Parts: sequence; structure tokens; C-alpha cells
Amino acid sequence: MPTTRIGLVSDTHNLVRPEALDALRECAHIIHAGDICKHEVLDALAQLAPLTVVRGNNDVAASVAHLPEHARIEVAGATIHIVHDIADVPAELDGVDVVVTGHSHKPVVARRGGVLFVNPGSAGPRRFKLPISVGLLDIGEAGIEARIVTLIA
Repeated sequence: MPTTRIGLVSDTHNLVRPEALDALRECAHIIHAGDICKHEVLDALAQLAPLTVVRGNNDVAASVAHLPEHARIEVAGATIHIVHDIADVPAELDGVDVVVTGHSHKPVVARRGGVLFVNPGSAGPRRFKLPISVGLLDIGEAGIEARIVTLIA
């Protein structure tokens, strides 16, 4: 089974960085974990790969306010739950392999109770002294691995 790469992005806040597009270019699917703010961000990402998108707390514009608050998809045999704020992750995650969140702008990869939690950080405007980053999720015979790609330290 070949490895499937999923791009993870969050908290773009109207900004599509060329570095983010470059990092996500070879992905089979892209997940945006909210705070998109303008639909043009999604238009740019959709040129690279199919998208799954959830709404963040700043997604109030008419073009993005209709987006779902959470999504659950299956890609390459892995079940992925997506929600903007980790506080909104359901207590019951039966059958979920990966949880993707955003909101904090802090990139994190952690395993909890057999579930891989990934926050790709923010690919948008810098907040505090946090890095600008995206995430990559590789699903293959060796399992599921995630890593953070720092675009601007």
C-alpha cells in the first residue's frame, strides 16, 4: 500500500502564503481546521487537492459561515475527526485514528489513548512569537505519522 499524504492547515485568517501552498503541493487531500475568514483561501487550496474544511470562531463572513463545525472523514483507511477548537473534541472517539484541531496557533503532535492529535499551528498572520506552520499526515503500511513543517520560524 503506498503512503497517502494529507496536508493539514489552520488559522489562515485571510492569508494564503506561497510557502504554505508549496508545502501542501504533493498532498492527496487537504484538511483546513478553521479560521479561514475568506473563501478565497479555500479556492487557492482547492487547486492543489480535494478539501475537507470546518468553521472556526472567526469564520463569520457569509462565504464561510455555512461551513460545518466538525467533520469526520476516512482517507486511506484512517478515520480523521476535524474540529477547530480542541475543547470541542467529543469525549467519545471510538474508531477515530486522528484528531485535527486548530485555534491555539500552537503546532502540536501528540498521542493520547491511541489517538493521534495534530494541531498544524497557524499558516496565517503571526500571533505572538509562534511559528508559521502547516502539518503533514502520512498514512501507510507503517501506520500514521504526523509532522509539523515550519514555514517561518
